Amino acid sequence: MFNLADYRAEWVRNVRGDLLSGLVVALALVPEAIAFSIIAGVDPKVGLYASVVIAIVISIFGGRPAMISAATAATAVLMGSLVREHGLDYLLAATILAGLLQIAAGYLKLHTVMRFVSKSVMTGFVNALAILIFMAQLPELIGVQWMTYPMVALALAIIYLFPRITTLVPSPLVAIVVLALVAYFTGMDVRLVGDMGELPTTLPFFLVPQVPLTLEMIWIILPYSLGVAAVGLLESLMTAQIIDDYTDTSSDKRQESVGQGIANIASGFFGGMAGCAMIGQSGINVRSGGRGRLSTFLAGAYLLVLLVVLGDILRVIPMPALVAIMIMVSIGTFDWRSIRNLRDHPRSSSMVMLATVAFVVYTHNLAIGVLVGVLLSGVFFAWKISQIFDVRKELSEDGKVRIYHVQGQLFFASAEQFMAAFDFSEAVERVVIDLTHAHIWDISSVASIDKAVIKFRKAGREVTLRGMNRASATIVDELGVHHKGNGDLLVGH
Repeated sequence: MFNLADYRAEWVRNVRGDLLSGLVVALALVPEAIAFSIIAGVDPKVGLYASVVIAIVISIFGGRPAMISAATAATAVLMGSLVREHGLDYLLAATILAGLLQIAAGYLKLHTVMRFVSKSVMTGFVNALAILIFMAQLPELIGVQWMTYPMVALALAIIYLFPRITTLVPSPLVAIVVLALVAYFTGMDVRLVGDMGELPTTLPFFLVPQVPLTLEMIWIILPYSLGVAAVGLLESLMTAQIIDDYTDTSSDKRQESVGQGIANIASGFFGGMAGCAMIGQSGINVRSGGRGRLSTFLAGAYLLVLLVVLGDILRVIPMPALVAIMIMVSIGTFDWRSIRNLRDHPRSSSMVMLATVAFVVYTHNLAIGVLVGVLLSGVFFAWKISQIFDVRKELSEDGKVRIYHVQGQLFFASAEQFMAAFDFSEAVERVVIDLTHAHIWDISSVASIDKAVIKFRKAGREVTLRGMNRASATIVDELGVHHKGNGDLLVGH
């Protein structure tokens, strides 16, 4: 339930920290937004306007304070072909539709599927993002002027050593200021933010995408909107969980889903591309002291001021400073303990983590990597549960009744083992299948019970099921066929 006092506290409880961290994030957003615009095949202002609008709107409607949402590579890579084939207006329309789908997902509580994402998948997701963040900096480190390297080293030294002097000012902000002054007064030849592309000089304005309101248009943008909505929510919800853990706080994942949708709708109507939460910038924010909604709002507001009012200053910020900040984020994001845990953790968990990393890095698609990780987790879990399944045999003293004591979880992975335990040719008068210590889960297990009962009956044996718990009895009664049609409804359960 919405609580106005809590909501207000999320804005004002950490004003000084939010004021400074928001500025650091705004500066880090510029090259990212420009780069993502290039990936999507649109003008840099499309990514920059998206970052401004999404950050401001999500700060109001989102469910995770201090998390940064803006234009991202995860959504940009999905839009390139749409822009090439149909133009910018179709991208804006697809962004709006993706927002509507995310709002629907929030009200349908689809965020609850996150419970199926295991710790191993989360670790793989984090490590893959750390690798991708670092890889994204390589173009700024390869084939550049040699002065770039000492500048990056200087920035990293400031970032890691300045907090030993004071933590009143975020060290990434200090690194940006120092490197900007060094580059300006020495006149050294290093790449600047202004070299990334033309920066907008006007405020974003409301516009309606010029697309035909037809079913054909919907069918064109729907696949892109579905992909953006799914990837955006996946990255946002996983980033929210990571920030929850880092700050030891909780967040409203349903509200975050709705907020992401509202932010994307607003972005589309103000000339921006789709976006979602950014683990890199969110990491910068919380490590720079950001904890409240104000930090996210100011990241967007500062970015707007930097573009429109202080564009000349923004253009001369050295890229090595921003590269160093992103390297710091990459190092801080990677779970270094996971390397040591490869030796200690179960092999299946390590395989899930490594597979998630490999597929995310190879495809640059978070959804594919996480999906592979979740599927592998499910397979390994099913295999593990099936291994603790057992059927123990017991013969009555008079030799006329064979009792099968079933223990464990009876489902599709253990159904074959269940059937293999029975001796259908044994010369006994009656067979009892004791399910007191078992649980029946799915139609595969019900089918196995049907098959076993029917085979014993065909062999002339009387069959009794006993000991089923209420849930197991319900699924057997509803889906089973061995007790239907001949009036022989089995008792004992």
